[in-house]
Amino acid sequence: MAQTETIFLPSREPLVMAVLILPHSSILEVASVLDPMRAANRHLGAEAFRWRVVSPDGGPVPLTCGFALPAEGDLGAAAGADALIVVAGYRLAEVATRPLIRDLRRMAWQFRLVGGIDAAPWVLARAGLLNGHRATVHWEDLEDLAAAHPDVEVVPDRFVIDGNRVTAGGAAPAADLMLYLIGARHGAALARQVAASFLTTARDGAEPQIAVPSHDPRLDPRVALAIARMEARLDAPEPVAVTAAAVGVSARRLETLFQAALGLTPGAFATSLRLQAARRMLTDTRHPLAEIALRTGFSSPSVLSRAFRRQFGQTPSALRKPGR
Repeated sequence: MAQTETIFLPSREPLVMAVLILPHSSILEVASVLDPMRAANRHLGAEAFRWRVVSPDGGPVPLTCGFALPAEGDLGAAAGADALIVVAGYRLAEVATRPLIRDLRRMAWQFRLVGGIDAAPWVLARAGLLNGHRATVHWEDLEDLAAAHPDVEVVPDRFVIDGNRVTAGGAAPAADLMLYLIGARHGAALARQVAASFLTTARDGAEPQIAVPSHDPRLDPRVALAIARMEARLDAPEPVAVTAAAVGVSARRLETLFQAALGLTPGAFATSLRLQAARRMLTDTRHPLAEIALRTGFSSPSVLSRAFRRQFGQTPSALRKPGR
């Protein structure tokens, strides 16, 4: 980028945002970017933020909920905006086309800031736009992004601002990012007003995407800590007795706590977490089954397949059949 000034400084000048929505994005991600700006304008009584929605081909964008979102044009219509924010969700191999990557690379210098929401950091990384930067991506993709793009410093934060690049891990972090932008330009009071409009509070970008849910009064803190350990050890599950000792109870007591809170034993819950992770990899990546088994703590593809069929009623290979 030729321009290096930041948009995260106090200013009364209108900020123009171009939001590139890729097919199969979530409507919640789109709203998390656009609605905070609308609410800020409403509270200010002035047009502090302007935006235009663009799509790869200029036509309506199909979203995961079944709606088609109208667009004002293709990527060329983003020219003249201060910032370009890309929103992406599923089926990146299909939607992140070579022409799109080429056009992003060609146009990026025009914007004071380029950002990506949810899976969009993948798209920016493929275009070389995150090289030498810290960045985040949806937590399900952190490991894959880091492995595929070693020139990017991948971190598990909710959102990351690094120079003229910004990334957010999903819909809720995108809202946190927009509240931060509103506060940076127009003050913390306005950011709090906007957050209150949506009955939420802003979270810091450096917070992890997956936090221990100890704030939930319905969940025993020891169960929350055990869940956090299980989520951190999908590829190397530990015995229930080890988990129990780590949270300060006996294995039998932990089983009682899990049954009361979740209706499952700790072992069954941990296995469910690993199978859900395997299912995501099967649907969202092209990793071979052996690699998926390894990364989700199953001793072999056959062991994973048997557990997968018991949980979901179909084999991993059936899930990956064309058209599913």
